Amino acid sequence: MSKFWSPIVSRLTPYTPGEQPKVSNLIKLNTNENPYGPSPRAVAAMGAEVGDMLRLYPSPDADSLKAAIARRAGLTPAHVFVGNGSDEVLAHAFQALLKHGAPILFPDISYSFYPTYCALYEVEHRLVPLAADFTLQADDYLHQDERIGGIIFPNPNAPTGCLLALAQIERILQGRPDNVVVVDEAYIDFGGASAIELIARYPNLLVVQTFSKSRSLAGLRVGFALGHPDLIDALERVKNSFNSYPLDRIAIAGATASINDEAHFETTRQAVIASRGRLVSRLQQLGFEVLPSAANFVFARHPGHDASALAAYLRGEKIIVRHFSQPRIKQFLRITIGSDADCDALADALARHLQPA
Repeated sequence: MSKFWSPIVSRLTPYTPGEQPKVSNLIKLNTNENPYGPSPRAVAAMGAEVGDMLRLYPSPDADSLKAAIARRAGLTPAHVFVGNGSDEVLAHAFQALLKHGAPILFPDISYSFYPTYCALYEVEHRLVPLAADFTLQADDYLHQDERIGGIIFPNPNAPTGCLLALAQIERILQGRPDNVVVVDEAYIDFGGASAIELIARYPNLLVVQTFSKSRSLAGLRVGFALGHPDLIDALERVKNSFNSYPLDRIAIAGATASINDEAHFETTRQAVIASRGRLVSRLQQLGFEVLPSAANFVFARHPGHDASALAAYLRGEKIIVRHFSQPRIKQFLRITIGSDADCDALADALARHLQPA
């Protein structure tokens, strides 16, 4: 600990991102990246921005991108906030909408950045246990005698992949009308119905999405939120007190072109969904229990084999998956859906290990 640190720094436990290995020739199934490239229209739009215009600042409001997102969502640009990846958007939401001097609620097995934000912004929180089958139960968030500062959860949940139905999200919104409910939809395009359709009826709903997963733009860092203009205004106030230009010209151009290329989006997301089905079937044939997934990953455990040992074996086979050490899930592996060739290589390696000739 340095004597020059502010006091809060020593109390922080930073988020640990998925490994980005430097070794070549690895099958990388640990960080939920899309196996297919971004829209060619997005690549072309980004290339067109590389030139003399980079000497000028980008639009601080990313107007063209907000307009494109709004059109697709059936909302107005006043309902849209954009930021440097959904992690930054979420960070602003913790500051702007979830800090009310009462604990916020989120699942005990969830995106591990949430506790980090709470520590950084000094937001109290309470973990709400998932059910025994690892699903989120709406009733657990509706104890009317409990004062809270808000609710946040991923849908589909991460790292489980389980989906909460829109009707259950609506129950939470109805039961907590005085609290902001943030639905983190990083993976929604791979199997669920977005809560965006509820925004017109519930001014306490904020939906956060990203271009990193279904749009294949993890390297670009673009995220966005949709909600009532009052919520968006709060996010803009925090953003403009932190960094008025979170998206550069290249990011704005690429993301705008991407969201306008519906055909590429639909083709690649359907390919991932189909590969997920194939991989689930193969894992089940090998004796794995696989939780129902609406994401671009699966969460699986084998009753006869330790998950950390399986992860180590796969690494030896030059295949990387994600293993978590939390007690409830330490026997699970989170496996990103790669190309069919990647998924087959994983399943074949596991078959050699679990069912040797």
